[in-house]
Amino acid sequence: MRRERLPLGFVFRSRAKEEKAATVASPTDSSQPRDPQAPKGRPTPKRSQAQSKRRSVASTPMTRKEAAKRQREERRTALERQRQALASGDERYLPARDKGPVRKFARNFVDSRFNIAEYFLPMAVVILVMSALPVVALKNVALLLWLVVIVLIVLDSLVTGVRLKKALRERFPDENKRGAVAYALMRSLQMRRLRLPKPQVKRGERP
Repeated sequence: MRRERLPLGFVFRSRAKEEKAATVASPTDSSQPRDPQAPKGRPTPKRSQAQSKRRSVASTPMTRKEAAKRQREERRTALERQRQALASGDERYLPARDKGPVRKFARNFVDSRFNIAEYFLPMAVVILVMSALPVVALKNVALLLWLVVIVLIVLDSLVTGVRLKKALRERFPDENKRGAVAYALMRSLQMRRLRLPKPQVKRGERP
């Protein structure tokens, strides 16, 4: 029986060409469409991943100089909001030491009363001027006034502290009241028009 002869081209065909043809013939299509901008052979990233990547790139400053500039602008904005809050009494942007219903009540309690301590600075200036004059009698009067002013301020502060502590216990039985009395007494030493946050109640008005 005569054996069939194979063509020479088939026998000596290059193996590289066969591997190349097999590679071209193998399916490379994925079930997920490829993004035109994605690298070859990789699927398109999910939308959530792409958005997250864009946000991270946009929020990341390019240089330290830009980061420092952004921090300065944010600090300036925060200080401006705080300044406006101190003038208007807006609780959202007040400093931490002034926030909360307890501190607000303490401020209103002091602002609604007549406090001897708020006149300490004007009286101190008058007493210092009297003590500087070359008159012995005036110096003796100035020394006596110093004693009277100090005694009155201490008594007024004690009365204010006792009444405020009682009012806080009644109004806020379950709230943290630590430091509220000292906060109010320090405020009473300031002149009314110079207090920050600005007074929100009138004298004689219930806090």
